[in-house]
Amino acid sequence: MPTNKITIKTQKSMTTDNKHNETAHDHKHEADFPKMSKYEEALSKYQTDIDDNAVREAVRKLIAEKVHENDTPEVKKFLFGSIELTSLKTTDSDESILAFTERVNQFDATYPDLPHVATICVYPCFARTVAESLEIDGVEIACVSGSFPSSQALLEVKIAETALAVKDGATEIDIVMPVGKFLSGDYEGVCDDINELKQACGDAPMKVILETGCLKTASNIKKASILAMYAGADYIKTSTGKLEPAATPEAAYVMCQAIKEYYDETGIQIGFKPAGGLNSVMDALIYYTIVKEVLGEKWLTNKWFRLGTSRLANMLLSELLGEETKFF
Repeated sequence: MPTNKITIKTQKSMTTDNKHNETAHDHKHEADFPKMSKYEEALSKYQTDIDDNAVREAVRKLIAEKVHENDTPEVKKFLFGSIELTSLKTTDSDESILAFTERVNQFDATYPDLPHVATICVYPCFARTVAESLEIDGVEIACVSGSFPSSQALLEVKIAETALAVKDGATEIDIVMPVGKFLSGDYEGVCDDINELKQACGDAPMKVILETGCLKTASNIKKASILAMYAGADYIKTSTGKLEPAATPEAAYVMCQAIKEYYDETGIQIGFKPAGGLNSVMDALIYYTIVKEVLGEKWLTNKWFRLGTSRLANMLLSELLGEETKFF
């Protein structure tokens, strides 16, 4: 009997040792293949390995074949109504922003047959000035926030600035993705920043500026677009307009592809805003065409498609009126 006991104990020990060895073996394999982070897992659902030359060729073909179809007064009226009239100058003051807002107020009475601009975009310190003086229904008040244009500040500072802008009357917030974190591979830091600022926005829609000129490649632009949407962006936006290159048709094309794929995957519609580098009516028509061809008619409203520019307002107005006009 004692011998049997010893034998049974030995067998159990061997069984335990075998299980331990198997578990250790499994752990070794797991170490060889580390689990993806939730951010890498999110990116893995999309095609992010993109050839830059293929994007350039697709955009060239689209412009050559489709833009001329959209060169109409109706499209130009729509584009005017999608403008975010912007004043982000070092010299801005309460007086200059008040005068800027008054021009928007006067436009309705001066040109009753034309749509008003979609938005007035200013620094957070002028949100209250615009909110107290804007008289036109349907014009949003956007503020750049979160240490625009660099996003280089303590997160607590960026949150406070955003919350105060909303408190003072901002109905939309534009933030900049922390580009340095993205380029260093800190996807968690990127998404945490965006998500924290989204919470500070409350009900106000949030646009995330990717600063595509700093991202260099189509693959980076696609990844940044997906991460921004994953973290809570209501719109994605090309550029701050403070760095070159700013918006490009190629960046817009990749961003719109990302929006479409994200919508197909999640059912969540995200808006698009090119900004910076819109120097002509033809530029606006090109971005309109990209949105129309890649995203479709559902995005062709001034809720989902915006143009970040001020100089374009007078250019479009001049074409619509048939004479040079400098209203803004």
